[in-house]
Amino acid sequence: MVHVTFSQASGTDKTHHIARIGNRYPEPWYRIPQCVCLVSILLALVAVCPVMAETKYMAGNPVLSAHIAGTNEFSPGDDISLQVVIGNAGLNQFEIVQSGITDPGDLSSTAKQLTVMLSSSDAPLMIKSGTQTAGDLPTGTSTAASFQIKVDKDAPAGTYQIPVVLNYRYLYQQTQDGSTLLAYQYKNISETLFMPMVIQPRLQIAIAGVKTENLTAGNEGYVIFSVQNTGYEDGHNAVILLQRDNQSPLSPREGSTYIGDFPRGAVAECRFRVMADSLAQQQTYPLEVRVTYRNAQGAYVDSGTETIGVPVGRKVSFNATPVRTSLAAGAKSILGILYQNTGSATAYNVRISLTAVDPLTSNDNMAFLGTMVPGDSREADFDISVAAGAPAKAYGIDSAIAYRDSLDNQVLADPVTVNVQVVKGPDILVFAGLSVIIILIVAGLAAAVVRIFRHYQAR
Repeated sequence: MVHVTFSQASGTDKTHHIARIGNRYPEPWYRIPQCVCLVSILLALVAVCPVMAETKYMAGNPVLSAHIAGTNEFSPGDDISLQVVIGNAGLNQFEIVQSGITDPGDLSSTAKQLTVMLSSSDAPLMIKSGTQTAGDLPTGTSTAASFQIKVDKDAPAGTYQIPVVLNYRYLYQQTQDGSTLLAYQYKNISETLFMPMVIQPRLQIAIAGVKTENLTAGNEGYVIFSVQNTGYEDGHNAVILLQRDNQSPLSPREGSTYIGDFPRGAVAECRFRVMADSLAQQQTYPLEVRVTYRNAQGAYVDSGTETIGVPVGRKVSFNATPVRTSLAAGAKSILGILYQNTGSATAYNVRISLTAVDPLTSNDNMAFLGTMVPGDSREADFDISVAAGAPAKAYGIDSAIAYRDSLDNQVLADPVTVNVQVVKGPDILVFAGLSVIIILIVAGLAAAVVRIFRHYQAR
């Protein structure tokens, strides 16, 4: 390539130049032929030079980094929506062999078709999200990829290095043949970066030995269990909380108990009063347990929540069976009814209230059966009168049953009904005739006794 430089001499230089050409000032026409000659030489050189391949080599590459947006400190059991920020700090450098080359459409520092993937490695967590696509990342910019992560509830405290796997390609070299044909060469890169994640120590709990006392449907009872600190932090001013699980028929009547210091490995015994809904079945229902405490930094935090299964017994109920199944119309009778506790809890101070319907009446409709354990049976007697002329058929007699549970709460059991048969009473004429006959017999016996007595007296 020929470089031509024109410059204008200064006044002093002009004097020296005149001296070199023989003390004569050049005329203007003198320079015109000189310029024409130089232009002709240049055109000739361009005409005879062959077309050369022009090449531009790209230098530089993406320089990527990764970090967690916001805090990188988490607790065991946390569900995290983790934002991973990928930054590009690459430099653009070019090595140009020959001028006149078209600029490339891509820059060597751009990470193209970038994908981001997280790996748990040996960290105590589970990555729920797969590979995320980030697209092209030019130098000086950043992008974020979102991942759903679950930290193990038993995760040991410590700092863990989370691998971030980045896959991308970048423009390694551009080749230009002639003036228009461009050829791009790319490199595929896979690199792994590491982000620090801190798992904070936290008190964690394990529940054992769940049992109940007198907890039946419709009644209050006790839930008893032990709580152990299986975590990596000592708790201070600790309070154990028992909470209702959503849709569970169990409701704690006492929801908390204070245990104070709760160091690692310690076990606390708990006893809570719980109410079971009357619609509960004989099965196991959930309740939730957690611990609030003051940590080493003086902040009050919660442990993870544990769900326990609480067995509920059958509702206290009674069967009623009449000992005598028939009553005579127009007569007063003693009706005996046998009551049995068919539930799964003891009923204390059982009281029966009888309700008779016309034509039956009862002058003494209350009975007290005392304490009845599950399966126990007691008989209650009632005076029942049946109106004369009552139709002979079956009649129902309702029994309302009240008792006290183990916590001395007054409870009403479901009412029970007994059926008795009313039969036709004796006919009044027959009864009158029998009465006359009896009177005559008694009178005759009395007269005979008097005669015998007088006979012995006369002798």
